Amino acid sequence: MKFYLSLGAILAGLFLVYSPLSAQPSGKETGKGGFNVLLITVDTLRADRLGCYGNTRVKTPHIDSLAQKGALFTRAFAHTPTTLPSHTNILLGTTPVYHGVHDNHNFVVREEFLSLAEHLKNSGFATGAFVGAFPLDSRFGLTQGFDVYDDNYGTSSSQEFSYVERKAEVVVDKALEWLQNQNGRWFLWVHCFDPHQRYEPPEPFKTEYKDRPYDGEVAYVDYSLGKLLDHIRNQRLDEYTLIIFTGDHGESLGQHGESTHGYFAYNSTLWIPLIIVSPGLKPERIDQPVAHIDVYPTVCDVLGISRPSHLQGLSLLPAMNKKKLPERELYFESLYPFYSRSWAPLRGFLREGVKFMDSPIPEFYDLQKDFDETQNLAEKTSLEKYRATLAAVMEREAYAGESSAGQKADRQTLERLKSLGYLSSPRAQRKAAFTAQDDLKVLLPYQSQLQQAMAAYHKGDVEKGAGLLRGIIAERKDFDLAYTYLAALYKEQKKLKEAVNVLREGYQNCPDSYKVIITFGMFLTEIGAPDQAIEMFKKGLSIIDYDPELWNYLGVAYWNKGDYEEGLKALNQALSLDDNYPIAMNNIGSVYLSVSLKSKQPDALEKAMEYFKRAIELDPKYESAYNGLGIALKMAGDLDGAIVNWRKAVELKPDYAFALYNLGLAYLLKGEKALALEYLQKYKARFYTLLPPREQQKLDELIAQCK
Repeated sequence: MKFYLSLGAILAGLFLVYSPLSAQPSGKETGKGGFNVLLITVDTLRADRLGCYGNTRVKTPHIDSLAQKGALFTRAFAHTPTTLPSHTNILLGTTPVYHGVHDNHNFVVREEFLSLAEHLKNSGFATGAFVGAFPLDSRFGLTQGFDVYDDNYGTSSSQEFSYVERKAEVVVDKALEWLQNQNGRWFLWVHCFDPHQRYEPPEPFKTEYKDRPYDGEVAYVDYSLGKLLDHIRNQRLDEYTLIIFTGDHGESLGQHGESTHGYFAYNSTLWIPLIIVSPGLKPERIDQPVAHIDVYPTVCDVLGISRPSHLQGLSLLPAMNKKKLPERELYFESLYPFYSRSWAPLRGFLREGVKFMDSPIPEFYDLQKDFDETQNLAEKTSLEKYRATLAAVMEREAYAGESSAGQKADRQTLERLKSLGYLSSPRAQRKAAFTAQDDLKVLLPYQSQLQQAMAAYHKGDVEKGAGLLRGIIAERKDFDLAYTYLAALYKEQKKLKEAVNVLREGYQNCPDSYKVIITFGMFLTEIGAPDQAIEMFKKGLSIIDYDPELWNYLGVAYWNKGDYEEGLKALNQALSLDDNYPIAMNNIGSVYLSVSLKSKQPDALEKAMEYFKRAIELDPKYESAYNGLGIALKMAGDLDGAIVNWRKAVELKPDYAFALYNLGLAYLLKGEKALALEYLQKYKARFYTLLPPREQQKLDELIAQCK
């Protein structure tokens, strides 16, 4: 496995005038109502890569056709440059200051928040979501309100270097299958992940955009969405469907020294496309500043349904009817480096053509003259009033309940943890004050070096990548990802001892890093140190107690130790947090296999087969589950059924050691020596040198029997 991977009365007065908490539909501008709702979000999409935003080098005819029919907002902004927070902003209609989801990992949307899907479901809509990648996995809580939340994109671990994803065409096909079965009003959310790094467009886009693979990904997504948009048009659904198209954030592509996104908060990653097509409204090009939190109230007003009181955005329907929106501050943040490395937080707002970014080295820009943010005017500007405004905005938008969303489990989960004998402790305190040395601009070279290391790895130069990571560690002992990535590269080089040592060093220098802790535990399990692994995983639980992957790894460690009861407890806890988690289901099947081998309990064997089948149902390409099911069938006396599953495992992964070996033995038992020899020789060619002498001798004897 690869481990991935107050201005006082003035501001208060403004708030009373246009507070979204008191806004209601305006009657005349409500729209026809009775519409369906189609929300399309494309990950990592720069607005300037679309034809409707002026690009002439990337072919995006289907998205451009939407812009010709609806309102195109030229100044739409995300509040965060990462996937999960941005979609939470859209679906909750609030900023992270309210809902508390600040990054892709370690945060869960709390159940008490009323999502757009829940609100529409309560209004009689069928609701379906089809997402393209792991950052929107059901475990993170955006499932609430959806009848169907399809996130079945495979079984790879989120610890891998690249996110688990599926191609846009697959997502669209799944969405269309659902849509064609709807008879009443529906809300459909389609999320395409493809423009996210790594940029690997399929043909013909790979060739057409050979030197611009990111652009090729954008063109490919447009092509894929064409099938959905053509269906909407051909079935005349466009006559009564509100369509909203946007990106969750952009991509830096080298601007400001950032290669991708999630680090800085410049317009290269915060400026996003936004197109709204509402039947009965004429096409418009709208230059007023708007944001993701405006989507939810806009949907409510177009549909003519009540607008929940918690919404912090504005309905864009007046702007679509050629009216001016109230001026306001649009809050944004980039807190991934803060939460992952305790580097300085980055927060700010934009208003009336200016943008203020608060950090140890502050930044201030005149966006009307300098939209690309090339001239920092902070030294020439009195910033105190902007700092006061930012503080007032954050106070105004903060959640008024007992606790905000974020890095803690809900009450039900906590009760489950207590019942299992696990208790959570508070996360260690981060730095209370930051200096210029903690500023993201100062620390950018280390972030860039990490990206260079990963680029080298993806190009096959593992040693170069490892050298770059060692260089980071030599200078920045607090850079947790440098340790986990270096350990993974050492594993690629079959240097497992060095991998464990670098993670031990990482844990000593970053004892509160969840990433280091969970990866260290995984490697300890792999080298056969389950007790140390269990200790490490329990430390992880003191930081984050609602991550199903951690519970899965803890279950595997108990299994390796031979403590099947505790292993099943942990694995079932993983499933209680994510009920469509095929890896955990496969592992539960494996534990029941072990129980059956040890105790000969027939019900354990039946449970093993049940869980292997459930894992395969969720992921038909999961070779390990086929192998496990084959073993269970052989134990049950069905050798032919076992062979069918082992052959499927090898079909999916031709060098899958266990299945090759099992097939060799199975065919030898059946007396089909030619086939037995074929599979055993394949196994030998690939794995012989990795076997201890005793196993080598046994394999040679089996091959001799075949001859």
